Amino acid sequence: MSKVAVIEIGCANTASVLFALERLGAEAVLSSDANEIAAAERVVLPGVGAAGFAMSRIRELGLYDTIRALTQPLLGVCLGQQLLFDSSEEGDVDCLGLIPGKVVKMDAPKPLVVPHMGWNQLEAVADDPLTAGLNAGDYAYFVHSFVCPVTEHTLVQSTYGHPFAAMVRKDNVWGCQFHPERSSAAGAKILENFLRI
Repeated sequence: MSKVAVIEIGCANTASVLFALERLGAEAVLSSDANEIAAAERVVLPGVGAAGFAMSRIRELGLYDTIRALTQPLLGVCLGQQLLFDSSEEGDVDCLGLIPGKVVKMDAPKPLVVPHMGWNQLEAVADDPLTAGLNAGDYAYFVHSFVCPVTEHTLVQSTYGHPFAAMVRKDNVWGCQFHPERSSAAGAKILENFLRI
């Protein structure tokens, strides 16, 4: 059974993430303890809300260096993916700097509204252990107002007025802009893949 630490920073719906991982057979623990997080086989960084608040919580809890030093698989979810990047326009804040690039406010043309909320298709699915079994055209559930850039670290993109990075990877660090725990079969497949990496 895989032991997964789900980082508790006080701005995420961690219950649904824990339940989804446990349903797949993982031993998932909610933690803000640096030693417990560093010792886990895999780590999930979920987040909902504002990047500035989330980064201030990470620093207050003494987790900034711990997260940056992880060598085991790390998965950022929703805001957690955005926190993996160098910086965010949301609050003009420096983030974890694990993936190059800047998170920017979504610029969706009318009649589209921001935040982008609901089901959207995954596109341009790259070959990766985390995307095994995913196909272009699969749907995932998004809730966000800021977007990560499409770069060489993009595994999957989606479009909402403009293309954006729906999944990313650099080395042992992965991210999902959407909520895999709320994304039906496609989301369950991603979490299952993560537990096998």
